[in-house]
Amino acid sequence: MKLSVLDQAPIRRGVSPEEALQESVELAQYAERLGYERYWLAEHHNTNGLVSVAPEIMATRIASATNTIKVGTGGVLLPQYSPLKVAETFHTLAGLFPGRVDLGVGRSPGGTEQTRRALADGAESGMRAFPRKLEELQGFLYNTLPREHPYRSVKASPRITEAAPLWVLGLSEGSAKRAADLGIGFVFGHFISPAKPKAMPLYKEAFRPSKTRKKPYGIVCIFVVCAETEEEAEALAESQDHWLLSVGKGRDTQIPSPELISKRELTEADKEAIRKNRQRCVIGTPEKVRMELERLQEVYQADEFMLITNIYNKEAKWKSYELIKQEVDHNSIM
Repeated sequence: MKLSVLDQAPIRRGVSPEEALQESVELAQYAERLGYERYWLAEHHNTNGLVSVAPEIMATRIASATNTIKVGTGGVLLPQYSPLKVAETFHTLAGLFPGRVDLGVGRSPGGTEQTRRALADGAESGMRAFPRKLEELQGFLYNTLPREHPYRSVKASPRITEAAPLWVLGLSEGSAKRAADLGIGFVFGHFISPAKPKAMPLYKEAFRPSKTRKKPYGIVCIFVVCAETEEEAEALAESQDHWLLSVGKGRDTQIPSPELISKRELTEADKEAIRKNRQRCVIGTPEKVRMELERLQEVYQADEFMLITNIYNKEAKWKSYELIKQEVDHNSIM
């Protein structure tokens, strides 16, 4: 079982944005030492608590601070951008860090409609254009635009030897089929909505080899909190529970401190929302987490899991990643 990290670069209450950015760099370095496969950065806009707004810049900084771990985006909001510009940005990245860069793209608008319009400088929504933009991006990356395409003569620069692998992030069977048809990697967002477990098997079954990927490869992203005891894991997960609750209400996106949580009174609706959000998570001891990931690996036919741990305690967050990796590695050699 391969393990990776997806970082939304959250701000813990009381920590500055500058400190949060540096924490991402340090966590990536730690993930590399632990032997994680890759480290991806999300893209979010107009929030007070998620500082990964420019994942290509974050990826550049983290790649320069590490040596072997693959670094990428999870993902660039393609509907808002030019496929050529994205291709050239990642050609540059892949040229600077050969063999280490991934390009993951998503269909999200990036926030509210007002935020989306500001991001796209008032242009009409590119959501419906996503399939076309994805095909053009693939064409620019790998110089495979059809001869009749109006941009066929435009070549993405710099003209590097090996382009970054392309991945599409999705929540549906439609996204899975799109990735399969194009012959690119597929990343399923269990941490957002686990409601479509058949998406990954569909991707595997429908996959058509392309110039750059001969076999299907699927990653599942999931919230995970791990500690040495069940009680400790539950206590740590409380800050993530409350954070998800606030995010779901469109409110504060900073991770709340234990002191702040202790002053809150949850309604029955809040408690139900937390119970529902737990379906997006795996929480517990190393053995429990490993066993649940193994179960989900069979359900999804996943090749890899990308873990997200958004808890308040920084040291416990690092320890969570450590415990999971050690447990999975130990079990694999038994």
